[in-house]
Amino acid sequence: MTVTVESARTYEVRTYGCQMNVHDSERLSGLLEDAGYVPAPEGATADVVVFNTCAVRENADNKLYGNLGHLRPSKVSNPGMQIAVGGCLAQKDQGEIVRRAPWVDVVFGTHNIGSLPVLLERARVQQEAQVEIKESLETFPSTLPTKRESAYAAWVSVSVGCNNTCTFCIVPALRGKEKDRRPGDILNEVRTLVDQGVLEITLLGQNVNTYGVEFGDRLAFGKLLRACGDIDGLERVRFTSPHPAAFTDDVIAAMAETPNVMHQLHMPLQSGSDRILKAMRRSYRAERYLGIIERVRAAMPDAAISTDIIVGFPGETEEDFQGTLDVVRESRFANAFTFQYSIRPGTPAATMDDQIPKEVVQERYERLVALQTEISWEENKKQVGRTLEVLVAEGEGRKDEATRRLSGRAPDNRLVHFAPGEETPRPGDMVAVEVTYAAPHHLVADGPALKLRRTRAGDAWQARQAAPAATGPGVMLGMPSIGRPAPAQESAGCSTCP
Repeated sequence: MTVTVESARTYEVRTYGCQMNVHDSERLSGLLEDAGYVPAPEGATADVVVFNTCAVRENADNKLYGNLGHLRPSKVSNPGMQIAVGGCLAQKDQGEIVRRAPWVDVVFGTHNIGSLPVLLERARVQQEAQVEIKESLETFPSTLPTKRESAYAAWVSVSVGCNNTCTFCIVPALRGKEKDRRPGDILNEVRTLVDQGVLEITLLGQNVNTYGVEFGDRLAFGKLLRACGDIDGLERVRFTSPHPAAFTDDVIAAMAETPNVMHQLHMPLQSGSDRILKAMRRSYRAERYLGIIERVRAAMPDAAISTDIIVGFPGETEEDFQGTLDVVRESRFANAFTFQYSIRPGTPAATMDDQIPKEVVQERYERLVALQTEISWEENKKQVGRTLEVLVAEGEGRKDEATRRLSGRAPDNRLVHFAPGEETPRPGDMVAVEVTYAAPHHLVADGPALKLRRTRAGDAWQARQAAPAATGPGVMLGMPSIGRPAPAQESAGCSTCP
């Protein structure tokens, strides 16, 4: 359905949570621009503000209703303004959102993001709130219009939903059972992106290595990785996130044998204690996890492995926590997302006995962060003196302007800050640099760039800058380092699934 809106109505999408939400927000921005809206200028209040929410943190609802409260004066002074709430919290709370914040115009769920323009128009015409929550997927998100935030890197969904039942996670209840896309549809999307200048794609799913089970091929994900290797112009392939219980050796072989699949793996651990893993309903144990890492490193000695860890799950003892520290020491993670457990309303873990006192969780968390920081620094120091090919990024380094450096990602996804040299590369270009310094969470190359390779992705970025149009960012991200392993930190949104 085509929606006609007044010219120059502006929008802003505020995103909280995981990579799936970020990818959905690109769809929401694409839908709105397809319907005639334009991004709001920097610093201005948009005519339409969309909250794409996360529900996995205990305080997620407080954050949402606080933000809605801050917008209420703008809504009162500008009755034509519209506020929409979507995502996991909308799927969970449904009509409760309008009851608590009656100035909200639209509430939509995780299964019907394509309805947003129609619901906004209906709310405007009928002058009443529209709440539409579907219980199953209406349209696969990848068929919807998209406004990609990057000219050189892109997410590509292989599936939505999740069939796991982890006791700390509410995602399956809000996003439903896993639904897989056909391989041909995925590869066609990748080819289209490459034709537009994209050099790097990340295959995205709540559990990528169960991809194919729905249509009867348990080896489908490894085959998909190999098929990506046959796409001319595609230089880097990544994926997130695999579940250790479903990780198979054919995927390791595909990673090792497909030149454009990066030797980088983000595989959630969550806990190193078998007893806690059982309580979490994580269907693997520490020995299996370590075995996967051993086989990955045997096939790819240069592989950088990152993870997710939850500290303070209900019933966790000091012995259980020591089990986690032991696995961290043995795994030698390049990086880790570390999270203090907090109650996720609606999950089995929320009502478990033996909730751990906050001060105990905090003390364990600090010990884990200190250990992982030490390991990350030691692993990064091994990169000093090496020459790395860096994909130049846009806005990765917050201190780049002060230090007169640029930033980008090495093949193994390490963040590299580098001196640009005589000729300044564009985001999307490739530079070869020699690492001169290592910090726990980044590398520095302060000598002149050894080689600059201008790319189609850089051309695409430059063409975007020359295009008339974007008055401001369409998507505001509510979490740092989207889709990238970050320094050990408390959760800003949710744990990377699964």
